[in-house]
Amino acid sequence: MSATHLIYRVEHAGQQIYVVCADGGWHQLRGDVFDQYTTGSLVDPAECRVLAPVLPSKIVAVGLNYRDHAREMNKPLPGVPLVFLKPSTAVINTGDAIVIPANVGRVDYEAELAVVIGRRAKSVSARDAKDYILGLTCMNDVTARQLQSLDVQYTRAKGFDTFAPLGPAIAVGLDDSELKVEAWLNGGRRQASNTRELIFSISQLVEFVSSVMTLLPGDVISTGTPSGVGPLVAGDEIVVKVPGIGELTNRVIAAGNPA
Repeated sequence: MSATHLIYRVEHAGQQIYVVCADGGWHQLRGDVFDQYTTGSLVDPAECRVLAPVLPSKIVAVGLNYRDHAREMNKPLPGVPLVFLKPSTAVINTGDAIVIPANVGRVDYEAELAVVIGRRAKSVSARDAKDYILGLTCMNDVTARQLQSLDVQYTRAKGFDTFAPLGPAIAVGLDDSELKVEAWLNGGRRQASNTRELIFSISQLVEFVSSVMTLLPGDVISTGTPSGVGPLVAGDEIVVKVPGIGELTNRVIAAGNPA
């Protein structure tokens, strides 16, 4: 198995398992995804339903971490990371529907690169941060924009059920220094930037967040969104793309409509 590989959490034969995409095939993961693991028997991808790669105890999201997005929002560059929490109940799989609640006004997509924590982390230095990271994935930090402007805290605007699509895989060993982050709405590209534009690097974010709270295996830090955020309406399809990870695809429906 190569140092760089993809890990999927899937439903297969009525069970939820992890599989490793390596050496040209999907193999059942043997061991502990957050500790030591090897590859086992082959699994047919056609027999699998891809799930969100982790079920985090918390998602720590970062605001205004791309220079172009700060300009877009007409806000000064922050001196320290601006963090907020999204609940675990907001997580959905690739392929699931984002549900727009009634009477919330505009709801936006926000394509983001996310970090999956692999070890319990408290007061970790930026120098050692990579030792605590399992890998990288995609997230869509769906936001009720009008509620965000009304509330002092972001909890309500960011915390609705289905407002944290996550996946499709965890990329282990992927270099995070120069990754493209894109959003495609109904086949048209709406966001396009690169992790070179991050104000605070992933290592700096791990250091900052772990100085505040203990990060547990499977927790997620979502690193912020570039410019180009925009509204979602029922009937849309939104795709977050990061090379080396894959495509996180979700359709959009209105509350009360069948998924």
